[in-house]
Amino acid sequence: MDAPLHMDAVLTPNRSLPKAGLYVLLGGLAFMNLATALLMVLAFKAAPIPIFLGLDFVAVTLAFRANYRQGRQAERVRVSADEVQVIHEFGAARRTVWRSPTAFTRVELDGDNEEARVRLALSGRSLILARQLGPQERADFGRKLQDAIRQARAERYAGEA
Repeated sequence: MDAPLHMDAVLTPNRSLPKAGLYVLLGGLAFMNLATALLMVLAFKAAPIPIFLGLDFVAVTLAFRANYRQGRQAERVRVSADEVQVIHEFGAARRTVWRSPTAFTRVELDGDNEEARVRLALSGRSLILARQLGPQERADFGRKLQDAIRQARAERYAGEA
């Protein structure tokens, strides 16, 4: 896109636990699992318990790792006078999933507060956007996207008059 942008939004999932908090959580879990395993082995002669507690720790670590990997995904929405473009980004990899002329692209806001959806639509095609946002943020984003498309159309048709 060489034209001036009316919107260049990067949408990323919200992560409520920072990396430092994750390390504290995993350290606490490791300590609790080790203490429990030691107690079970010494007091009750339950030798298999440490194996299951180790598997528990590995499973929790892998789950958080997958969660943080998914958190690196981003959705970029760009609006210019010429086109609307949606790009999915995963680290350095980028893939354009939507490209349409601004003049004919519609933004549809569907659903109530809990199930609000933002959708781009053109000629029977549609793409749901901002799934990673909460309902209120999604509705706000939809209104901002509508405004950006309205401004881009105004710019395009002001130049032709």
